[in-house]
Amino acid sequence: MSTSPELSVLDLAPTRPGQPAGQPFADAVELARAAEASGYRGLWYAEHHNMPVIASSATAVLMAHVAAHTETIRVGAGGVMLSNHAPLIIAEQFGMLEAMHPGRIDLGLGRAPGTDQATVRALRRSPDAAEHFPSDVAELLGYLDDEGRIPGVHAYPGRGSRVPVTILGSSLFGATLAARMGLPFAFASHFAPDALEQALDVYTREFRPSARLEAPRAIVAVGVVAAGDPAEAVRRFEAVGRARVRDMLGRGRDTPFTEDEVDLILDTPQGRGILSSIRFSAVGTPERVAAELGRMAASTGAAELITVHHALDQATRLESLRLTAEAWGRREQPAG
Repeated sequence: MSTSPELSVLDLAPTRPGQPAGQPFADAVELARAAEASGYRGLWYAEHHNMPVIASSATAVLMAHVAAHTETIRVGAGGVMLSNHAPLIIAEQFGMLEAMHPGRIDLGLGRAPGTDQATVRALRRSPDAAEHFPSDVAELLGYLDDEGRIPGVHAYPGRGSRVPVTILGSSLFGATLAARMGLPFAFASHFAPDALEQALDVYTREFRPSARLEAPRAIVAVGVVAAGDPAEAVRRFEAVGRARVRDMLGRGRDTPFTEDEVDLILDTPQGRGILSSIRFSAVGTPERVAAELGRMAASTGAAELITVHHALDQATRLESLRLTAEAWGRREQPAG
Protein backbone atom coordinates (compact mmCIF):
# COMPACT_ATOMS: atom_id res chain seq x y z
CA MET A 1 0.00 0.00 0.00
CA SER A 2 1.39 3.38 -1.02
CA THR A 3 1.98 5.79 1.87
CA SER A 4 2.64 8.78 -0.37
CA PRO A 5 0.50 8.56 -3.51
CA GLU A 6 1.07 10.87 -6.43
CA LEU A 7 -1.52 13.42 -7.51
CA SER A 8 -2.49 14.01 -11.12
CA VAL A 9 -5.27 15.96 -12.84
CA LEU A 10 -8.11 14.99 -15.19
CA ASP A 11 -9.10 17.79 -17.58
CA LEU A 12 -12.14 17.38 -19.84
CA ALA A 13 -11.44 20.72 -21.57
CA PRO A 14 -14.90 22.03 -20.61
CA THR A 15 -16.69 24.50 -22.85
CA ARG A 16 -18.47 27.56 -21.48
CA PRO A 17 -21.45 29.35 -23.05
CA GLY A 18 -20.43 32.15 -25.40
CA GLN A 19 -16.74 31.23 -25.55
CA PRO A 20 -14.75 31.06 -28.79
CA ALA A 21 -14.13 27.52 -30.03
CA GLY A 22 -10.44 27.70 -29.12
CA GLN A 23 -10.90 28.85 -25.52
CA PRO A 24 -11.08 25.36 -23.94
CA PHE A 25 -7.65 24.59 -25.36
CA ALA A 26 -6.14 27.84 -24.13
CA ASP A 27 -7.66 27.00 -20.73
CA ALA A 28 -6.18 23.49 -20.94
CA VAL A 29 -2.69 24.89 -21.47
CA GLU A 30 -3.13 27.34 -18.59
CA LEU A 31 -4.32 24.53 -16.32
CA ALA A 32 -1.48 22.26 -17.44
CA ARG A 33 1.16 24.88 -16.70
CA ALA A 34 -0.38 25.49 -13.29
CA ALA A 35 -0.37 21.76 -12.57
CA GLU A 36 3.25 21.47 -13.68
CA ALA A 37 4.29 24.39 -11.48
CA SER A 38 2.34 22.93 -8.55
CA GLY A 39 4.08 19.56 -8.71
CA TYR A 40 1.36 17.27 -10.05
CA ARG A 41 2.62 14.04 -11.62
CA GLY A 42 0.61 14.27 -14.80
CA LEU A 43 -2.44 15.30 -16.78
CA TRP A 44 -5.16 13.07 -18.20
CA TYR A 45 -7.56 13.86 -21.07
CA ALA A 46 -10.68 11.83 -21.82
CA GLU A 47 -12.30 10.99 -25.15
CA HIS A 48 -15.97 11.93 -25.43
CA HIS A 49 -18.11 12.52 -28.51
CA ASN A 50 -21.26 14.50 -29.29
CA MET A 51 -21.12 16.25 -25.92
CA PRO A 52 -21.31 20.05 -26.27
CA VAL A 53 -19.84 20.71 -22.81
CA ILE A 54 -16.64 18.68 -23.41
CA ALA A 55 -13.99 19.61 -26.00
CA SER A 56 -11.51 16.75 -25.51
CA SER A 57 -12.91 14.56 -28.30
CA ALA A 58 -9.66 14.34 -30.30
CA THR A 59 -7.60 13.29 -27.29
CA ALA A 60 -4.25 12.74 -29.01
CA VAL A 61 -4.45 16.15 -30.69
CA LEU A 62 -5.12 17.89 -27.38
CA MET A 63 -2.29 15.96 -25.72
CA ALA A 64 0.15 17.07 -28.43
CA HIS A 65 -0.90 20.69 -27.94
CA VAL A 66 -0.52 20.59 -24.17
CA ALA A 67 2.76 18.65 -24.23
CA ALA A 68 4.21 21.23 -26.62
CA HIS A 69 3.34 24.02 -24.17
CA THR A 70 4.72 22.33 -21.04
CA GLU A 71 8.13 20.96 -20.18
CA THR A 72 8.18 18.09 -17.69
CA ILE A 73 4.70 17.04 -16.62
CA ARG A 74 3.38 13.73 -17.98
CA VAL A 75 0.50 13.94 -20.47
CA GLY A 76 -1.90 11.04 -20.83
CA ALA A 77 -5.16 9.83 -22.28
CA GLY A 78 -7.59 9.00 -19.54
CA GLY A 79 -8.65 7.63 -21.77
CA VAL A 80 -8.85 6.57 -25.35
CA MET A 81 -12.07 4.62 -25.94
CA LEU A 82 -10.54 1.75 -27.87
CA SER A 83 -13.89 0.49 -29.16
CA ASN A 84 -13.93 3.59 -31.40
CA HIS A 85 -10.55 2.94 -33.04
CA ALA A 86 -8.38 0.42 -34.79
CA PRO A 87 -5.49 -0.54 -32.44
CA LEU A 88 -2.93 0.21 -35.16
CA ILE A 89 -4.11 3.82 -35.42
CA ILE A 90 -3.77 4.35 -31.66
CA ALA A 91 -0.31 2.75 -31.67
CA GLU A 92 0.77 5.14 -34.42
CA GLN A 93 -0.70 8.19 -32.70
CA PHE A 94 0.81 7.46 -29.31
CA GLY A 95 4.08 6.29 -30.80
CA MET A 96 4.27 9.66 -32.49
CA LEU A 97 3.49 11.48 -29.23
CA GLU A 98 6.18 9.47 -27.44
CA ALA A 99 8.70 10.31 -30.17
CA MET A 100 7.86 14.00 -29.84
CA HIS A 101 7.88 14.02 -26.02
CA PRO A 102 9.98 11.09 -24.79
CA GLY A 103 9.12 9.73 -21.37
CA ARG A 104 6.10 11.98 -20.88
CA ILE A 105 3.24 10.10 -22.57
CA ASP A 106 0.68 7.77 -20.94
CA LEU A 107 -2.08 5.80 -22.63
CA GLY A 108 -5.22 4.89 -20.70
CA LEU A 109 -7.69 2.61 -22.47
CA GLY A 110 -11.42 2.40 -21.90
CA ARG A 111 -13.95 -0.10 -23.23
CA ALA A 112 -17.07 2.08 -23.49
CA PRO A 113 -17.58 4.28 -26.57
CA GLY A 114 -17.85 7.48 -24.52
CA THR A 115 -21.04 8.51 -26.29
CA ASP A 116 -24.51 7.39 -27.37
CA GLN A 117 -25.37 4.65 -29.86
CA ALA A 118 -26.30 7.06 -32.66
CA THR A 119 -22.84 8.59 -32.40
CA VAL A 120 -21.28 5.11 -32.35
CA ARG A 121 -22.82 4.55 -35.77
CA ALA A 122 -21.47 7.93 -36.93
CA LEU A 123 -18.01 6.82 -35.78
CA ARG A 124 -18.36 3.88 -38.22
CA ARG A 125 -17.80 1.33 -35.46
CA SER A 126 -20.12 -1.60 -34.86
CA PRO A 127 -22.31 -1.62 -31.73
CA ASP A 128 -20.54 -4.76 -30.50
CA ALA A 129 -17.01 -3.29 -30.85
CA ALA A 130 -16.62 -3.15 -27.05
CA GLU A 131 -16.86 -6.94 -26.92
CA HIS A 132 -13.48 -7.12 -28.67
CA PHE A 133 -11.78 -4.89 -26.11
CA PRO A 134 -9.47 -7.57 -24.59
CA SER A 135 -8.16 -8.69 -27.98
CA ASP A 136 -7.85 -5.07 -29.15
CA VAL A 137 -5.77 -4.24 -26.08
CA ALA A 138 -3.52 -7.23 -26.76
CA GLU A 139 -3.12 -6.19 -30.39
CA LEU A 140 -2.26 -2.62 -29.37
CA LEU A 141 0.31 -3.80 -26.82
CA GLY A 142 1.87 -5.92 -29.53
CA TYR A 143 2.42 -2.89 -31.75
CA LEU A 144 3.91 -0.86 -28.90
CA ASP A 145 6.11 -3.72 -27.63
CA ASP A 146 7.23 -4.86 -31.11
CA GLU A 147 5.47 -8.20 -30.72
CA GLY A 148 2.85 -7.72 -33.40
CA ARG A 149 -0.03 -10.18 -33.65
CA ILE A 150 -0.51 -9.59 -37.40
CA PRO A 151 2.51 -10.76 -39.42
CA GLY A 152 4.17 -7.99 -41.39
CA VAL A 153 2.13 -5.18 -39.79
CA HIS A 154 3.91 -2.68 -37.53
CA ALA A 155 3.20 0.78 -36.12
CA TYR A 156 5.45 3.52 -37.50
CA PRO A 157 6.13 5.39 -35.30
CA GLY A 158 5.22 3.36 -32.23
CA ARG A 159 7.02 0.11 -32.88
CA GLY A 160 8.94 -0.79 -29.74
CA SER A 161 8.06 2.49 -28.01
CA ARG A 162 6.53 0.70 -25.00
CA VAL A 163 4.28 3.63 -24.16
CA PRO A 164 2.90 2.97 -20.64
CA VAL A 165 -0.64 1.56 -20.86
CA THR A 166 -3.31 1.65 -18.14
CA ILE A 167 -6.72 -0.02 -18.20
CA LEU A 168 -9.56 2.30 -17.19
CA GLY A 169 -12.87 1.12 -15.82
CA SER A 170 -15.85 1.57 -13.54
CA SER A 171 -16.70 -2.11 -13.10
CA LEU A 172 -15.18 -5.49 -12.37
CA PHE A 173 -14.55 -6.15 -16.06
CA GLY A 174 -11.71 -3.63 -16.34
CA ALA A 175 -10.25 -4.69 -13.00
CA THR A 176 -10.14 -8.34 -14.06
CA LEU A 177 -8.64 -7.56 -17.45
CA ALA A 178 -5.94 -5.29 -16.00
CA ALA A 179 -5.06 -7.94 -13.43
CA ARG A 180 -4.80 -10.73 -15.99
CA MET A 181 -2.71 -8.63 -18.40
CA GLY A 182 -0.44 -7.27 -15.66
CA LEU A 183 -1.27 -3.62 -16.30
CA PRO A 184 -2.08 -0.64 -14.05
CA PHE A 185 -5.78 -0.14 -13.35
CA ALA A 186 -7.55 3.21 -12.94
CA PHE A 187 -11.06 3.31 -11.49
CA ALA A 188 -13.46 6.09 -12.52
CA SER A 189 -14.79 6.73 -9.02
CA HIS A 190 -15.21 10.45 -9.76
CA PHE A 191 -18.46 9.62 -11.57
CA ALA A 192 -19.17 5.91 -10.84
CA PRO A 193 -18.00 5.02 -7.33
CA ASP A 194 -20.37 2.12 -6.55
CA ALA A 195 -18.02 -0.76 -7.41
CA LEU A 196 -14.77 0.90 -6.29
CA GLU A 197 -13.86 -1.32 -3.35
CA GLN A 198 -14.89 -4.55 -5.04
CA ALA A 199 -13.03 -3.71 -8.26
CA LEU A 200 -9.80 -2.85 -6.46
CA ASP A 201 -10.05 -6.03 -4.41
CA VAL A 202 -10.46 -8.12 -7.58
CA TYR A 203 -7.56 -6.30 -9.25
CA THR A 204 -5.21 -6.83 -6.34
CA ARG A 205 -6.14 -10.48 -5.73
CA GLU A 206 -6.03 -11.55 -9.37
CA PHE A 207 -3.01 -9.53 -10.51
CA ARG A 208 -0.44 -11.43 -12.56
CA PRO A 209 3.03 -9.85 -12.96
CA SER A 210 4.00 -9.01 -16.53
CA ALA A 211 6.96 -7.63 -18.45
CA ARG A 212 5.33 -4.22 -18.05
CA LEU A 213 4.44 -4.34 -14.34
CA GLU A 214 5.70 -6.49 -11.47
CA ALA A 215 3.11 -5.54 -8.82
CA PRO A 216 -0.40 -4.02 -8.88
CA ARG A 217 -0.65 -0.29 -9.47
CA ALA A 218 -4.09 1.04 -8.59
CA ILE A 219 -5.14 4.53 -9.63
CA VAL A 220 -8.29 6.17 -8.28
CA ALA A 221 -10.09 9.24 -9.63
CA VAL A 222 -11.61 11.58 -7.06
CA GLY A 223 -13.57 14.82 -7.26
CA VAL A 224 -12.09 17.86 -5.55
CA VAL A 225 -13.34 21.32 -4.61
CA ALA A 226 -10.84 23.26 -2.49
CA ALA A 227 -11.46 26.84 -1.35
CA GLY A 228 -10.27 29.04 1.48
CA ASP A 229 -13.81 29.33 2.85
CA PRO A 230 -15.39 25.92 3.60
CA ALA A 231 -18.90 27.25 3.01
CA GLU A 232 -17.84 28.54 -0.41
CA ALA A 233 -16.37 25.13 -1.27
CA VAL A 234 -19.69 23.47 -0.44
CA ARG A 235 -21.59 26.09 -2.45
CA ARG A 236 -19.37 25.46 -5.48
CA PHE A 237 -19.80 21.71 -5.20
CA GLU A 238 -23.57 22.05 -5.01
CA ALA A 239 -23.53 24.34 -8.07
CA VAL A 240 -21.57 21.70 -9.97
CA GLY A 241 -24.19 19.10 -9.05
CA ARG A 242 -26.96 21.32 -10.34
CA ALA A 243 -25.06 21.93 -13.58
CA ARG A 244 -24.56 18.19 -14.01
CA VAL A 245 -28.32 17.67 -13.71
CA ARG A 246 -28.90 20.26 -16.43
CA ASP A 247 -26.30 18.75 -18.74
CA MET A 248 -27.23 15.10 -18.29
CA LEU A 249 -31.01 15.32 -18.15
CA GLY A 250 -31.46 18.34 -20.37
CA ARG A 251 -29.77 17.07 -23.53
CA GLY A 252 -31.90 17.75 -26.58
CA ARG A 253 -34.01 20.45 -24.91
CA ASP A 254 -34.45 23.76 -26.71
CA THR A 255 -34.09 25.67 -23.44
CA PRO A 256 -32.18 24.69 -20.29
CA PHE A 257 -33.98 23.79 -17.09
CA THR A 258 -34.88 26.70 -14.84
CA GLU A 259 -33.61 26.80 -11.27
CA ASP A 260 -37.05 25.79 -10.01
CA GLU A 261 -37.09 22.83 -12.39
CA VAL A 262 -33.63 21.75 -11.19
CA ASP A 263 -34.91 21.90 -7.60
CA LEU A 264 -37.72 19.53 -8.53
CA ILE A 265 -35.42 17.17 -10.43
CA LEU A 266 -32.99 16.94 -7.51
CA ASP A 267 -35.81 15.43 -5.46
CA THR A 268 -36.35 12.60 -7.97
CA PRO A 269 -34.51 9.25 -8.20
CA GLN A 270 -32.75 10.50 -11.35
CA GLY A 271 -31.60 13.68 -9.66
CA ARG A 272 -30.44 11.91 -6.53
CA GLY A 273 -28.60 9.38 -8.68
CA ILE A 274 -26.66 12.12 -10.47
CA LEU A 275 -25.63 13.72 -7.18
CA SER A 276 -24.66 10.32 -5.79
CA SER A 277 -22.41 9.71 -8.79
CA ILE A 278 -20.05 12.49 -7.66
CA ARG A 279 -20.11 11.65 -3.95
CA PHE A 280 -16.51 10.35 -4.00
CA SER A 281 -15.22 13.89 -3.64
CA ALA A 282 -13.07 15.88 -1.23
CA VAL A 283 -14.70 19.25 -0.54
CA GLY A 284 -13.66 22.03 1.83
CA THR A 285 -10.61 23.95 2.91
CA PRO A 286 -7.26 22.93 1.41
CA GLU A 287 -6.27 21.21 4.65
CA ARG A 288 -9.52 19.28 4.80
CA VAL A 289 -9.20 18.28 1.14
CA ALA A 290 -5.61 17.08 1.63
CA ALA A 291 -6.61 15.08 4.68
CA GLU A 292 -9.54 13.52 2.83
CA LEU A 293 -7.34 12.64 -0.13
CA GLY A 294 -4.90 10.99 2.23
CA ARG A 295 -7.72 8.96 3.78
CA MET A 296 -9.00 7.92 0.34
CA ALA A 297 -5.52 6.85 -0.72
CA ALA A 298 -5.03 4.84 2.45
CA SER A 299 -8.40 3.11 2.20
CA THR A 300 -7.97 2.17 -1.48
CA GLY A 301 -4.22 1.53 -1.58
CA ALA A 302 -3.98 3.87 -4.57
CA ALA A 303 -0.54 4.69 -5.90
CA GLU A 304 -2.01 7.69 -7.72
CA LEU A 305 -5.05 9.89 -7.20
CA ILE A 306 -6.44 11.56 -10.30
CA THR A 307 -7.98 14.78 -9.04
CA VAL A 308 -11.00 16.09 -10.91
CA HIS A 309 -11.38 19.73 -9.87
CA HIS A 310 -15.12 20.41 -10.09
CA ALA A 311 -15.72 24.03 -11.09
CA LEU A 312 -17.98 26.13 -13.26
CA ASP A 313 -15.25 28.51 -14.38
CA GLN A 314 -11.54 28.49 -15.05
CA ALA A 315 -10.54 30.74 -12.15
CA THR A 316 -12.08 28.55 -9.44
CA ARG A 317 -10.72 25.41 -11.09
CA LEU A 318 -7.21 26.87 -11.02
CA GLU A 319 -7.69 27.96 -7.41
CA SER A 320 -8.75 24.47 -6.35
CA LEU A 321 -5.85 22.88 -8.21
CA ARG A 322 -3.24 25.14 -6.61
CA LEU A 323 -4.67 25.06 -3.10
CA THR A 324 -4.89 21.28 -3.16
CA ALA A 325 -1.27 20.88 -4.25
CA GLU A 326 -0.03 23.33 -1.62
CA ALA A 327 -1.94 21.59 1.17
CA TRP A 328 -0.87 18.15 -0.05
CA GLY A 329 2.75 19.28 0.11
CA ARG A 330 2.29 20.60 3.67
CA ARG A 331 0.53 17.56 5.06
CA GLU A 332 2.26 15.42 7.65
CA GLN A 333 3.88 12.42 5.99
CA PRO A 334 2.70 9.06 7.38
CA ALA A 335 5.25 7.04 9.28
CA GLY A 336 6.96 4.15 7.55
